[in-house]
Amino acid sequence: MNGEIPNNVDLDHDPQLRRALATWHPRFLQWWNEVGPDSFDTSTVYLRTAISASADGWANYAYVKMPEYRWGIFLAPPESRKIGFGDHPDAEPWQQVPGEFRKELRRIIVTQGDTEPASVEQQRHLGKTAPSLYDLRNLFQVNVEEARHLWAMAYLLHRFFGRDGREEAEELLTRRSGHRDHPRILSAFNAPIRDWLDFFCFAMFTDRDGKYQLESLSESGFDPLSRTTRFMLTEEAHHMFVGETGVQRVVQRTADLMKQSGRADLHALGGIALAVIQKYINLWCSESLDLFGAEDSSNAAAYFAAGLKGRHHEHAANAYREHRALEGDYELRLPGGAVERIALRRAMNAILRDAYVQDCQRGLARWNRELAARGLDQRLALPRVEFNRKVGACAGALCDPQGNVLTAEEFAARLGEWLPTAEDRARNAELMRPVYEPGKVAGWIAPPAKGINGQSLDFEYVILS
Repeated sequence: MNGEIPNNVDLDHDPQLRRALATWHPRFLQWWNEVGPDSFDTSTVYLRTAISASADGWANYAYVKMPEYRWGIFLAPPESRKIGFGDHPDAEPWQQVPGEFRKELRRIIVTQGDTEPASVEQQRHLGKTAPSLYDLRNLFQVNVEEARHLWAMAYLLHRFFGRDGREEAEELLTRRSGHRDHPRILSAFNAPIRDWLDFFCFAMFTDRDGKYQLESLSESGFDPLSRTTRFMLTEEAHHMFVGETGVQRVVQRTADLMKQSGRADLHALGGIALAVIQKYINLWCSESLDLFGAEDSSNAAAYFAAGLKGRHHEHAANAYREHRALEGDYELRLPGGAVERIALRRAMNAILRDAYVQDCQRGLARWNRELAARGLDQRLALPRVEFNRKVGACAGALCDPQGNVLTAEEFAARLGEWLPTAEDRARNAELMRPVYEPGKVAGWIAPPAKGINGQSLDFEYVILS
């Protein structure tokens, strides 16, 4: 098995780990065949594959059939560092799991690992409605890399957690997104991705949450987790690129149609109305905000104190005044305008979420430049953190996307203004017919600005069969 799986974790000299992964590997392939991309197993896809953690080894491009993709196990190169935050900032990072933190680390790794296969399951049927071969290839690149990230977490479980870890790695293959009795752990990864606007918004917002979770784990005092997530971040950037540029291309096409026609309802012209795009943004941004957890969290405080999980860019120059977080507090705005003060360590989830929101705002600014460039007055916006929340201090609050508190009757009557309705989805489904001819793009989305790896836009990114 180690001959088939690229790695830099010395599988050749760890027969016990090699045997464990050799047992897990066929079960992983069974999972992929059951709930991976539907109907494209025999297609040949222009994919990048990591063959090493070096700068020239993590992105090798070639045609490959997805079931034959060489999923690998890679850790970023080791660094000379201290833990650097929490109660023991000057301690050396751990190369093995400390007994006192075994349960917490396993929980962190399992939760992160569970998100990776979930997104593949959510996106299973999208290939049948791809707007171009370029987009189809990007979907499949995201899918195989999410599966490689599953391998990354499964490796940690097998390598460092014994029988418990092997059992948890098996469970990562048995839970299913949206399953009534055995769902994925986090709610956003049980939400259906019905169309390509869902997918682009998911990649923009939910994968961006993944970036911030991985960034905080890359600070971990458990060195194998830190090195694993640092390598994962090199691939996560492409997933966010797919989402951000995907929405931007939809906005660009919508703006062109609005400019040409002077109309807001573009369905008859083959476009998606700006108001519908805004609804999808509201949905996936609010779903993704829930992934950060409660703003006031004893678990977050304990993880930070122990050195298990740091803040985003904990050690970046001038990012934080100090790294123990024993003084000061965080001001949390509640629905209706009240403010609650939270001890800084207990507010680590909120601090991470705030950095995420600022990052999302940069994406919105780029989309809005497409509208401004065409002389349109309309603008897209992020919903306030109080809107459509199921987790944290705003859970169940009856707020509109601007954060205004409403009566139950008004909220129910107006929800269709803010989130996709069945009619919105049916109209999108009418537009989203597959376009598989090289160089052609569906009418509801603009062509990409450039191709992949220097290839032209009419390159045959997927050879269908």
